[in-house]
Parts: sequence; structure tokens; C-alpha cells
Amino acid sequence: MVNGQEALVAQLAELLIARKLMMATAESCTGGLIAGACTDLAGSSAWFERGFVTYSNEAKAESLGVDAALIAAHGAVSEPVARAMAEGALTHSRAQVSVAVTGVAGPTGGSAEKPVGTVWFGWSVDGHVRSECRRFDGDRAAVRLATVHHALQNLVTLLRARPGTKKP
Repeated sequence: MVNGQEALVAQLAELLIARKLMMATAESCTGGLIAGACTDLAGSSAWFERGFVTYSNEAKAESLGVDAALIAAHGAVSEPVARAMAEGALTHSRAQVSVAVTGVAGPTGGSAEKPVGTVWFGWSVDGHVRSECRRFDGDRAAVRLATVHHALQNLVTLLRARPGTKKP
């Protein structure tokens, strides 16, 4: 793990274990890096349930139940799709908490509307989905690492804000 990521994952683990919660990930542009960061920590099976790598639109629909019409209407890199991925990760797992990311890591694939570095996040905690768009600078590796850090940091923040988190 890099850039303080190990300490961040340890904080996340502590919060999830204390609340008796399991988490799942739904990743597109990071290709499993969030799940990898989580499972780099020994004992992660106590709080990490599973990770979905849904790089293609078809995988998002098949593995997470994201409506193909939603993707067609808004694009894979969009708020509705990130939210649907976060919800789908919970629906298709035994987890109570999820994080989802979909973005343009680069170096190609960007547009004027969604330039390289654009990432949509979705977090589902306590039956509530929060979403956010960020734009990260740097090469593909930098965008992906920044995405992992932001996804984990915000999940820690959300869990701290909901001390009594339970799956509805």
C-alpha cells in the first residue's frame, strides 16, 4: 500500500468491525484496486465481503443489475450509474456498506464533458447513497490511486458520522 493507504484501511477496518458491518466494492476505472487495498490488510475477511470489477457496461448490468437504459441515457461515467453500482453491490452481496467508482482514468477516453481524470463515486451506508464527482490530475496511475484514496477516505468519514449504522 502507498501514501498512508495502510493506515486509512486500518481505520476503515476498525470502524466496520466495531459496527459488525461488511463492505463490498463495485469498481470500474480502478479495476479492483480498492478491493486490493482492503484485502492487503491481514484479517480483512472479518469486514470485507466481496469486490465487483465491472469494467464494461455489460458487466455493470450483469453483475450489479445496473439498468442498461440508465447507462445509455447518462453514460457509464455518471452520477446515476455510480449510485446504481453502489446499490447493486449491496443487493448482490451480504454487505451492508459499499463503495462504487466509475471514471475516465486516461490517457484516452475523455471528452469535453467528461475529461480524463473525471470520477463519479457512490457510497451506500445505512441505506443512504451519497455520490460525488471529482476530477484528478496526473497520469492513469495517479488518477487511479487518487480514486482509491478518496473512495476509502470518504467511506471512513461516512462511517464515523453514522455510529449506529445497520443494514435496513
